[in-house]
Amino acid sequence: MDNTIRIITDSGCDISKENEEKYKGLLEVMPFMVTIQGKSYVDRQDIQAEEFYKVLKEQQEIPKHSQITAIQFEDKYRELYAQGVRTIIVDVINGAGSQTCSNAQLAKQNVADELKDLTVYVVDSQNYTLAYGYPVIEACKKLEAGQSAESVVSYLEDWARHSEAFIVGFDLRHMKKSGRITAAASFLGELMGLKPLIYLAAGKTEVLRKARGEKAVIDAAVETITSRMIPETPWCVVTTTRPDCEKEFIDKMTKKLGYGPAMVEKTGVVVSCNAGPEMIGVLIRGQERPAKD
Repeated sequence: MDNTIRIITDSGCDISKENEEKYKGLLEVMPFMVTIQGKSYVDRQDIQAEEFYKVLKEQQEIPKHSQITAIQFEDKYRELYAQGVRTIIVDVINGAGSQTCSNAQLAKQNVADELKDLTVYVVDSQNYTLAYGYPVIEACKKLEAGQSAESVVSYLEDWARHSEAFIVGFDLRHMKKSGRITAAASFLGELMGLKPLIYLAAGKTEVLRKARGEKAVIDAAVETITSRMIPETPWCVVTTTRPDCEKEFIDKMTKKLGYGPAMVEKTGVVVSCNAGPEMIGVLIRGQERPAKD
């Protein structure tokens, strides 16, 4: 393993604390800040997912999370450089929904003259949660196996172009209040008991299916999501507060595909801040989107 290479991601990736610790020395997870009723908390340090779900259900005011600033990235680059790191791979939350990716790029430019022999690659994951958390952990494994930084960057960029995220929504009140998931804001079927399957990728949100009731939307989600996956590729799930529905969905997806999820994690503060505490998130490898300029 090359100790001069490091991967940086952000806490929106929803990888487990166990994986973060396992790949310590290869991986840095920079936390977002979340503000609840005027008080700021550091994600994954001051507040955990289960605590945050309770806040979302009890508070009328929508918490807000801030972007990671260019100054924070500059400080992290300098810190790693002082430790002997000479190549940094940054893979962070969807650039269409957050300035975090742009800030990582700006920080790269700002330290270029100061840290002349530091190489920084910035990858826009084009997505959320384990859609980049999963490939980041796989990238750590590749570095451990001795693969080059360039090959790992190519792998992460390829995943970004193929990643697709879906929300199986059981209660859209929070999503509508947050206004961050535009497809939810335009969904009008709740009075009839309709539940949506929402697609997210590269700044796009769209209601793909709607069904009457929770079991029906789970069946619709399994049918739609499996039809969009590249065969025999990994899939991941993020959960919230509906263990009954989560188990049913995972069991049905596993039966349909013939293999289980590569990762199942709790939805963290960043995603649940916008998507709410009653949903299932599903992350897959779908058809390739054109490379971003």
